[in-house]
Amino acid sequence: MSITLSDQDQLTLRTAAWGAVYLMSAAGAAGSAHKAATNGSIALTSATGLVGHVLAKAPKGLTGKTTAALADQILPALTASVTLLKQHAPDEADNFRRTVTVAIDAAQQGRPNPTTTDMARKITEALDAA
Repeated sequence: MSITLSDQDQLTLRTAAWGAVYLMSAAGAAGSAHKAATNGSIALTSATGLVGHVLAKAPKGLTGKTTAALADQILPALTASVTLLKQHAPDEADNFRRTVTVAIDAAQQGRPNPTTTDMARKITEALDAA
């Protein structure tokens, strides 16, 4: 059975997943924000299934002048993404959650610090809120 998500649903998933990488990059800016973003992006583009097809390209228009402004968009999108996937494609909800978790782990580059650890916690809580 083929699942088709609306353009808005796909944008929500992209905003959530790519946004999680942006948040991890911002949290790790004291180290190498570019390397965090690169590692997280590789994890997202390595996803398979419906989630992999949707996350193959980054969203346009994800902006915020502060990390808090970005988080206001991204954290609710993470919860909404898991909720909509649970409704439309339950197996893909687990795939999405695992993909985002791998991306945030990759963004930490094996060197978590208190800031990235706290951001990872916030992202995980948003995923679990669905």
